[in-house]
Amino acid sequence: MIFLLGASGYIGQAFKRHLQALRLPIHEISAQGLLTTGKETLRSNIREFRPDFLINAAGFTGKPNVDACELMKAETLTGNLVLPLLLAEVCAEEGIPWGHVSSGCIYQGQREIGVQGDDLGFREEDAPNFDFYHLPSSFYSGTKAMAEQLLAGFSSLYIWRLRVPFDESDGARNYLSKLMRYSRLLDVRNSLSHRGDFVEACWESYARHLPYGTYNLTNHGSVTTREVVGMIENEGRRRALGGDAFSAKMMCKHYDFFASETEFMQQAAKTPRSSCFLDTEKAKRAGLPLRDVRVALTEALQHWTWEAQK
Repeated sequence: MIFLLGASGYIGQAFKRHLQALRLPIHEISAQGLLTTGKETLRSNIREFRPDFLINAAGFTGKPNVDACELMKAETLTGNLVLPLLLAEVCAEEGIPWGHVSSGCIYQGQREIGVQGDDLGFREEDAPNFDFYHLPSSFYSGTKAMAEQLLAGFSSLYIWRLRVPFDESDGARNYLSKLMRYSRLLDVRNSLSHRGDFVEACWESYARHLPYGTYNLTNHGSVTTREVVGMIENEGRRRALGGDAFSAKMMCKHYDFFASETEFMQQAAKTPRSSCFLDTEKAKRAGLPLRDVRVALTEALQHWTWEAQK
């Protein structure tokens, strides 16, 4: 029996599909319900169903984007800090192992430049540099970093770091969809997480009984916005040759870029954005199923399906 919080969210939906494909029994828990009724609701559910594992895919990210968190700070604190601490305390008391979906947005940039000139990503043990103690940052990133710091004292817990999710299905939360629909883009380098790869890697960390702790679960490597746009355009041209005029129009549009991050902040954003590169050597050594980011992007675009064609 698996308890799942946030089953209706972008990542929670993927967890639900994965668990269903494995024919595992799922008990969905309402995050809002827990926040309203408190620990006793979760405790009574655990004692009734005795789950083997709990997955927290709930949180507050803001809609349409992270700027909303600056205006809804109470909701952001509650969803990203109060909820996971509530889960941690009850799971510890009841002896239930669990996994928490965190974020790589607690970092900015890269750890350092290697001796060969290679970019080196932030490792799991690196302290955040985009949080309440390193301003300017976003309020969202601050709550995610603080949650990780407070959860560090609990055992039998996986912290899974997600970063800029995407897959082959068009949708409001999909990074590729955003690039195709935004009027202007900021060219930055990021680690990305294919939604299916991320969920499978999370589950495998538990199924394989990997040591508890924090795992950077992004696809291996990093890419720039311009590089991804180039991949989108290539797929659009390929589809155009096959007679798919709608895809060609959507994918091969004119892509306009901000001249700098300063211009982006002045014209399009209310809060700074995290752009960072995470090191995935720990996940790679553990054999978790994460592809190279360019392979994952290419395959997602090749299998791309539109949410609506009108």
